Parts: sequence; structure tokens; C-alpha cells
Amino acid sequence: MTTVVLLTNDPILNSELQVAFARNAPELNVVLPDDPAAAEAQIAACWYPPAGSMASLPNLQLVHSVAAGVDHLRTDPSRADLPACRVVDPDHRRGMTEYVRWAVLHFHRDFDRVAAQQRQSAWQRHPQRPAGQFRVGVMGLGSLGAAIASDLAGAGYAVSGWARSPREIPGVICHHGDEQFDGFLDGLDMLVNLLPLTDATRGILCSKTFAALAPGAVVVNAGRGQHLVVDDLQQGLASGHLRGAVLDVFDQEPLPVDDRLWQMPGVIITPHMASAASDDCIALQVAENARRLLNGEPLNNLVDPTLGY
Repeated sequence: MTTVVLLTNDPILNSELQVAFARNAPELNVVLPDDPAAAEAQIAACWYPPAGSMASLPNLQLVHSVAAGVDHLRTDPSRADLPACRVVDPDHRRGMTEYVRWAVLHFHRDFDRVAAQQRQSAWQRHPQRPAGQFRVGVMGLGSLGAAIASDLAGAGYAVSGWARSPREIPGVICHHGDEQFDGFLDGLDMLVNLLPLTDATRGILCSKTFAALAPGAVVVNAGRGQHLVVDDLQQGLASGHLRGAVLDVFDQEPLPVDDRLWQMPGVIITPHMASAASDDCIALQVAENARRLLNGEPLNNLVDPTLGY
């Protein structure tokens, strides 16, 4: 029997995954790291695995993220030599699209200003501008970014996209490569980040990027916390060049209760809830890769270590 050990920083997630594996993949022996059977584990299913947790598991053959991203695996680099896979949930696109659509509407229709007015018992209407006059840029045009850009374009927004390599999306002005980055940013009313975290994208949400946006622009970060330079965001908001920010990902999660972002004017905090793979999907995809590993077949959603995703 193949043994899977759950290495996460979230006891609730562990419990939920154990139930999902029992329901969908009873052929697997799924254990926690304090179980003696963990020493026999061939697969580690991970979400921010504790530092050094994999080093004591001599039989590991595969590290499996329980999410679409894999940068969280860096919390335990002790078995970086092993192949890594990620989870790709078809419903993940729907959840992320809904989240970004909400963020766009919140600022396009001035709900942020209306909410502030309510706290002051103030009745004031704001001019309603057409969606075509609200310019949205999407950084990262993979399966998630392309779906979001298409959704917003279909709703009538002026949408641009940027990726490392060329893309073609109906209704979306696509840019690619470093040489087209500044042109992509120019005059955007909202910048949505969905990039994977790599050495090249770390800190990309910075003062230089913000300066190219339209005055009063909004930043949405649904990529990774390390994409954002918090000092630069704070300065952009304080100067008025940025109107607001919607942040779903952070350097440290959960976000510490004393973190300044909680109280930063103009910032909306969501608890990494933009979208996530379902527990059942995680169990099924890990189980399929366990079968493939056992039979020597190619693994699904194998991470390219040179790209980081």
C-alpha cells in the first residue's frame, strides 16, 4: 500500500484532507507526520511543509503540492532533489474569475467610496462610467489569467494582458516579455497579478510598476505575497497615486494580527480565499499520481524546476 504523509501548517486542512482521501482514495494509507507509518511514506502532500520535515522521511519519492502553486514548498527545501507535482482543478478558474470580477466591480462602480460614505451617513452618488472606460491589466496569462481576461473583456472592460511569451486572447490586447511590460502598464486603472512566483517576478508589484499606472489605480494581488513590496504599496496609497488594493496572498499566512496591512487605509484583506482546489480534487489527483508513480508512468502536472511551476 502506498503511504502519503500530510505535511502542512494547518491542522484543519489536515483533518479535511484525511476525510477526502478516505472518501476518494481508500487504497492509500494517509498519515500525519507523528504517525510511525510516516517513515514509510513514498509521497508527501504539502502545504507550507515545516522546515526539515521531509529530511527524516527516507522513502519519499514524490513531493505533491495540494495547490496550484509550488512556491510554498520552499519552507522545506530538504528534498529539493525529488520531483514535485501540483494540483490543477478545473473549477479553480471559476473561483478566481469570480473573485477578480468582484474586485473590478467594487472599484469600477465606486462601492469602496459608497461604503466609506455610509460610515459617515453621507448620501452621494458618483458618476457611472462605462466598463469600456475602466482599463484592467492582467499579469499572467496562463489558464487562470486567460480565463479572467476573457471574462472581463466579455463584460465590456478594456482589458490588456501580459505574459512571458506571446499569447492571443480574443478581445484582449496581449503584451509579452520585458520589452513590452511598460507599455502594458501604461494608464491602467486596475492591475491584477496572477503571475507564478519566480526570481524574475519576486517584488514585481513595486514603486516602479505603480508609477506607470493611472492616477488613482487599484492593485489586486492574487499571485503570491512575495510579489508585493509592502513599503511601496504603503507609499503609493499615502501619496494618493494608488486608490486601493485587494490582497489575498501574503509573505506569512495566516497574516499576523499585528501586521500593518490590516489597518492600512484603502487595503482590503481576504484570507487566501480567491480560489482553491477542492479537497476531493486534491485527493483524486494525488491518488492518480500515486498510481502512476507505482507503475512507472509519467506524472500529471509535473513541475518544471527551471520555471518554478
